[in-house]
Amino acid sequence: MIPQLRDWHGKYASAGLTIVGVHSPEFFWEKPTTGVAAATKKLGILYPVVQDNDFATWKRFGVWAWPTAVLIDKKGVLRDQNGREDLAEKVEKMLAE
Repeated sequence: MIPQLRDWHGKYASAGLTIVGVHSPEFFWEKPTTGVAAATKKLGILYPVVQDNDFATWKRFGVWAWPTAVLIDKKGVLRDQNGREDLAEKVEKMLAE
């Protein structure tokens, strides 16, 4: 999913798409901020990544698996969750609105 998100950030950021990665650690050694910062640099991630060590975001959206995609429109309305199959089409449709 990260390669797709990097591509979409490059392609759609100027059109209004904001991608926010959420890191919810599976293991205790994934919790330090330094590790997340190093991983984002190594993976070439240019969009913001927040750290969800207490799983507040995970719980808020009822996430149950990695990776999960959540689409929120410019009005703050949840438009899609977990539907990764046609995510690019949904993003393009939302940007056109």
